[in-house]
Amino acid sequence: QVQLRESGRGSVQAGGSLRLSCAGSISTYSIPPCMGWFRQAPGKEREGVAAIDSSGNTNYADSVKGRFTIAKDNAKNTLYLQMNSLNPEDTAMYYCAANYRVTCSAGSWSAKYAGNFWGQGTQVTVSS
Repeated sequence: QVQLRESGRGSVQAGGSLRLSCAGSISTYSIPPCMGWFRQAPGKEREGVAAIDSSGNTNYADSVKGRFTIAKDNAKNTLYLQMNSLNPEDTAMYYCAANYRVTCSAGSWSAKYAGNFWGQGTQVTVSS
């Protein structure tokens, strides 16, 4: 069983920064090899933003490359998303996710996959 809890919600002006955190509670034998962040704006589907695998390899959606950075601290079971140069299009509910079986790519990891574990979500609002 994997339980995830996000923190770091906030409202910022365009150009600002925020850091999201996701604390994981893992009761199974291993930490999921793929962890990441998704987001969902009103009226839109949930989309992958960034992913990190067990070796620390990262990848990002094109819309956030160069602005967002995903990182993890295995000792603390915590995942982070540093978001810089935010713009109003980044406004969404952000979700921490984990999965034991997917290809760890923000572009191909579907929110509809069975076996996804989710946090409760945290709201990010960027004003112009």
